[in-house]
Amino acid sequence: MVRKEVFVVSLGGSLIVPKSGVDVAFLKKFRSAILSLSKDFKFVVVCGGGSIARTYITGLRNGGIEDYLQSLIGISVTRTNARFMNYFFGRDQDSGIPHDMKHVKSLLTRNDLVFCGALRYGPDQTSDSTAVSLANYLKAKFINLTNVDGLFDKDPRKYKNSKFIKSISSADLFKLANSMVYKPGQHFIIDQKASRLIRDHKVKSFILGNSMKNFQNLVRGRKFRGTEVLV
Repeated sequence: MVRKEVFVVSLGGSLIVPKSGVDVAFLKKFRSAILSLSKDFKFVVVCGGGSIARTYITGLRNGGIEDYLQSLIGISVTRTNARFMNYFFGRDQDSGIPHDMKHVKSLLTRNDLVFCGALRYGPDQTSDSTAVSLANYLKAKFINLTNVDGLFDKDPRKYKNSKFIKSISSADLFKLANSMVYKPGQHFIIDQKASRLIRDHKVKSFILGNSMKNFQNLVRGRKFRGTEVLV
């Protein structure tokens, strides 16, 4: 039997639950794409916290609560989102949402698809770091799905003259990510620790928007619109 290639996908919380509510239309397309691709590939989908996490984090921050507890509430939301995605796919993970990499790997031996959130607390990181760490652990490719088409030199939702970056070295991505100061609930395309892990462990990585055609093309080795991180 040919071993299926594994992809670790960081599914941004803003794609699952934007401020307007659960994006059912997008999630149906995501579900269809994953179920189609899982005939030939395996996936670990790491769910972010999105606006729900940021709402809770802001509440704690405004209440004068320490960063550590702000991070813990964010982790809790990512795991709730992972549970929701399991249910959205009609699955009831009887062993629960995995909280460590060994559990993810174990589930992956029996399933073509595993959902999880952040696995454990780590300073200065988001669920992106979990996804890159898993990709390194599983010797898999990493795909960061977000709400813009890829990496830009500045936020394309705010600046019309922003420039799309088709490819970037892992060293330059690290510099870009670390040009801002980390805070729980940050809303940057990839977190600082994740960028360091990509650079240090040479994790093959891609940043894509919410187009499922692009996503499927990338997984199948076809032409796609997105950003490739050169390692």
